[in-house]
Amino acid sequence: MLATASQLVLRNIDDLSGKVLLVEPLADNLATELQHLAPQLTLSCYSTDAAVAASWSQDKVTLYRDVSPVFSDSFDTVVLFYPKSKEQLAFTLAQLKPVLSATTAVFVTGDNKGGIKSLSSHAQKLGLNANKLDNAKHCLWFTLHGDFQQLPQAKAVSFNISAAGETLTLHSLPGVFNHGKLDVGTALLLDNLPEVNQGKVLDFACGCGVVGAMLKRKHPDIELFSSDISSLAVVSTQQTLAANNLSGTVIAADGLPAIPKQFDCIVSNPPFHTGIKTDYSIVDAFISQSAARLSSNGSLTIVANSHLSYLELLQQAFKKVTVKAKANGFVVYRATNQN
Repeated sequence: MLATASQLVLRNIDDLSGKVLLVEPLADNLATELQHLAPQLTLSCYSTDAAVAASWSQDKVTLYRDVSPVFSDSFDTVVLFYPKSKEQLAFTLAQLKPVLSATTAVFVTGDNKGGIKSLSSHAQKLGLNANKLDNAKHCLWFTLHGDFQQLPQAKAVSFNISAAGETLTLHSLPGVFNHGKLDVGTALLLDNLPEVNQGKVLDFACGCGVVGAMLKRKHPDIELFSSDISSLAVVSTQQTLAANNLSGTVIAADGLPAIPKQFDCIVSNPPFHTGIKTDYSIVDAFISQSAARLSSNGSLTIVANSHLSYLELLQQAFKKVTVKAKANGFVVYRATNQN
C-alpha cells in the first residue's frame, strides 16, 4: 500500500531524474514502486523516523538516519515530504544545504490536511519560492526554489521549566513533540509520577526527555532508559539529560526498545497519531507490549486526552487500572498486574 502523498510522487515521476534523495518519506512501498517504474533512478533516503528507516532499508537505497547527516553524494532531485511541524521544514532544509546546488530540483509533497496548503507563504518567510505543480488525491505537489544556502542552521531550543518541585533545563529540536514548550498533558503527568526508587525505568516516546529527566532527578538510583521513534527526539533527550547532569540510555526504536528485556516501570505520554490520523493501534500495541515487558511488580503510568478510549485498552491488558489525576482535558492512568 502507498500513502496518498507517495502516490502523488509516482504520478509526477517524470519530474525525477538522476540521483534522487527522498526526505522524511512515509513507511510504505514507495521505494519498491520507484525502482520498478524508473530503474534508471538512483535512490537515497534521509529519515529521522525509525519505522521509516526500517522500511527503506533496501540494498538499492542509500539510507541516512542521523539528525545531521554527512552525505556521501550530491543529488539531481530532492523530494521532501511536508512535515507536521512547520519548524521542521526549515530545520530539514538547513540540514540539506550541502547537497542543494543551483541545479538541484527540489519538490515538496504532502497531504492537504497536513498543512501543505500554506507552503507558499511559509516558503516566502524562509526567503524561498514555492510553485504548485499538481493537485490530486487530496495532496499537493510543489517545486521549491531559491537560495537555500541563506537558511540559518537550526539548533535546539533551550528553555527552563519548574514542575513537581523541581527545575529542569530542556532542549528541543524542531519536529519534536510540542517543540520548545511543556504541554498540558505532560505537565499533569510530571505532577503524578510513580514513586520508583530503583530498577529499570523507561520513558517511552520521550520527546525532549522531560519525563525521564524528572524521574532521574527525583530518583537518582533508577536505571533510566528513554526511547522514541524519532532521532530528533533522541538527540533532544541526550542534550536534556546532559544539561541537567543526569545519566540515562537513549534509544531510537519503533515501539518498545528490544533491550533491556524487562522494565520495572514504564512512563509515557504516548503518541496516538499515524501522520495526521488518530490511530489506536499504536497505543494498543504499546499497552500490550508494556504488560508483557514489565516485571511482576511493575507499573505503567500514562497520560492521555480524556476523550481517548484508553481505559478499556488498559483493562484488557492489566489486572488493575486506576485513575491518578484528571485536569484540563487529560487523565493520568496507572496500570499494574497486582490486584
